[in-house]
Amino acid sequence: MQKSYLITTPIYYVNDEPHLGHAFTTLCADVYSRFLKIQRKNAFFLTGTDEHGMKIAEIAKEKGKSPKEFCDEISEKFKKTWKELSIEYDFFVRTTDKYHELAVKKFIEILKEKNQIYQKEYEGLYCVGCEKFLTEKELENGLCPHHKRAPLKLREKNYFLKIQDKLPKIKSLVETGKFKIFPEFAKKEVFGLLEQGLEDLSISRDKERVKWGIEFPGDKSQLVYVWFDALINYISSVGFARNKKKFKRWWQKSFVVHFIGKDILKFHAIFWPAMLLCAKIKTPNQLAVNGFFTVEGQKMSKTLGNVIRPKDLIERFGVDATRYLILSQFPFGEDGDIKMSKFAEKYNADLAFGLGNLVSRVLNLAKKQNINLKKTLVQKSIENEVERRKNNYQKFLINFGFYESLKEIWHLIHFCDKYIDKEKPWEKRENSKKVILNLGYCIKEISKMLSPFCPQKSKEIQEQIQEKKLEPLFKKL
Repeated sequence: MQKSYLITTPIYYVNDEPHLGHAFTTLCADVYSRFLKIQRKNAFFLTGTDEHGMKIAEIAKEKGKSPKEFCDEISEKFKKTWKELSIEYDFFVRTTDKYHELAVKKFIEILKEKNQIYQKEYEGLYCVGCEKFLTEKELENGLCPHHKRAPLKLREKNYFLKIQDKLPKIKSLVETGKFKIFPEFAKKEVFGLLEQGLEDLSISRDKERVKWGIEFPGDKSQLVYVWFDALINYISSVGFARNKKKFKRWWQKSFVVHFIGKDILKFHAIFWPAMLLCAKIKTPNQLAVNGFFTVEGQKMSKTLGNVIRPKDLIERFGVDATRYLILSQFPFGEDGDIKMSKFAEKYNADLAFGLGNLVSRVLNLAKKQNINLKKTLVQKSIENEVERRKNNYQKFLINFGFYESLKEIWHLIHFCDKYIDKEKPWEKRENSKKVILNLGYCIKEISKMLSPFCPQKSKEIQEQIQEKKLEPLFKKL
């Protein structure tokens, strides 16, 4: 039976509208899923929204809405943005949906049956923004390093999950490659966290304090901890607790790849596999961890007014150009800086004058000399160059090299430009027809390689070849 893949993004917290950071991770997962499907692999692509917790209750109250009304509004904005960006997911999960709540409760019941949960009184420093307890070591001058606010001092009785005895198993899974972590820096960070040792995980919160969440099974005074609840989305979405056949296919028998940001590495590399080990459920196969990025050297923030919304880029550049511009900035897994001033420059250089100009030149030559580009006739040396680039492209892409894969496509575009300038097919020499057919073959292959990244423009190129339509792919800015 052919191997299946489950591709996931983090589910995004609905404290704000989607921004460029959300778009980057989701686009990477979308491209990866599309690539697998083009390769005729069985793939299921999952994304969604994380909707519980004290922070959501507070924001909703500030806006004069119920938590559910607020979640409905922001969740719809995520769906709308993904549609605008041509994100082709197979399922959109919301943690406020009933099937998810039932799955969370079932998961906890399994943990109780396996004696993996106990209750104790806990005292600690709680950051509402992070929705988690922080240690003194994690604070900077007494403040949360991310939210610049002093955490609350809390003392309450919670339920805990026995994860300490699962840490050696997680280390073994990573060391043996059964749980792959990409890139290397993330893997090293996980080993560092495991070496430090971690306490058992608090998985509930006092209902009087948090107010918005899933009630803890068997205890009406407690709500399920938002992160514990959120991580279960990866299995609730594929049938856990409601559809055994679907769950077996897309979780138990699939190669599971989680795309995440490095800020949530601990939750996905340690807490999530520990939860699954406690329940005796298969652990994920791979984490693909992206870095942080800044805008013009600054962290994105409302205060600085530099938050980039995908819709702003789409309005200016179009859908596929926006997809390209976001993914071609820097390699996946590395920290990088987005320079808005460079977007228009890159758009013109790579898309309007690069890809768009090449397609236009080739189609014009074919039309003027009445050459049918649907014919497949290609010189061996040209075919070899295309195959070399395609092989590189595929090796990069299967290993999350989105930036590098795009580079391979543009190497091929530059190769074609040089080939045209060298052979001068417009002069109607003896070999002009062969040259134009070679170029037709190249742009057909380029369009196929481009498909996961720029699906609409890929289709347009193929349609123009079929119909000899001469319309600009990308208008110059």
